[in-house]
Amino acid sequence: MVTADVNVHDVTKIAIKAGKILLTSGAEIYRVEDTINRICNAYKIECESFVLPTGIFITAYGSNGQTITHVKRIKERTLNIKKIEAVNAFSRSLKDYVPDYFEAMNILDSIDHDKDEYPFWFKLVATSVTAFAFALLFKGTVYESIVAAVISAVVYFFKERVVQVSLFPFLGFFISGIIAGGLSILSSALISRLNIYKIIIGAIVIHLPGMAISNGIKDALYGDITSSMNRISEAFFSVAAICAGVALALLVFL
Repeated sequence: MVTADVNVHDVTKIAIKAGKILLTSGAEIYRVEDTINRICNAYKIECESFVLPTGIFITAYGSNGQTITHVKRIKERTLNIKKIEAVNAFSRSLKDYVPDYFEAMNILDSIDHDKDEYPFWFKLVATSVTAFAFALLFKGTVYESIVAAVISAVVYFFKERVVQVSLFPFLGFFISGIIAGGLSILSSALISRLNIYKIIIGAIVIHLPGMAISNGIKDALYGDITSSMNRISEAFFSVAAICAGVALALLVFL
C-alpha cells in the first residue's frame, strides 16, 4: 500500500468531506462512521467519530500528540445511491493506494458535484408509473390508476419547486398533500364513479419517506438509537404533513 504524507488536519477534512457526501445522500449512520474510520486508518491517524443525521463530529489524534476536532452541520438530505456507492468505492480503494490531500479532495469534489444522471422528465415518468402500480395494488380501477399517475406527477413537480425555494422542509410535504387531495376531488367531480381515496393513496404513497423509515430501523439495529429516533421522528412529521394537507383538502373541498 502506498501511503501519502498528509497531516492530521488534512485527514480530518478529507474524512468529513466524505462523511458529508454520504449523509446528504441518504446513507445510514453506521456507513458514514465506518467510512470516516476507514479514511483515517488509511492515513495512519487515530480518530473518533460521532454522526447524527444533522451533524458530523470527528476528533483525530496525530502522532505528535496533536488533537484536531471538526464539526460539520448537515442541513439538507436527499437520496442519491450513486454518490453513496462512489464514496464507498473511494474509501475501499485506500487499502491499495492512499492519495495526497489535493488528489483525495479532487476525487471527493468530483463525486459531490456530479450531476444527477436522471433528467427531470424521467423522474416524472417514474413517479407516474409507480403511482399507477400502487393504485392498482390497492384494488383501484385502471381509470383511477391513470388519474393517480397524473396527479402524482403534478405533486412531484410542485414538491420539487417548493423544496428549492422553501426554508421549511415539511412545507413541501404539506403542499403535496393539499394538491393530491384537491386534484383527486376535482377528478371525481369531472369523472363519475372514481374512488377518490384510492386515487389519493396511489398519488401520495411514492412521496412518503420510506427510505428515512428504513434507515431509522437499520440505525436502531446497529445500536445508533439517537440517530434512529431522529430519522423516524423526521419521517413521522413528514407523513403527518402530507396527511394534514390531504385532510385540509378533503375538509375544504369535499
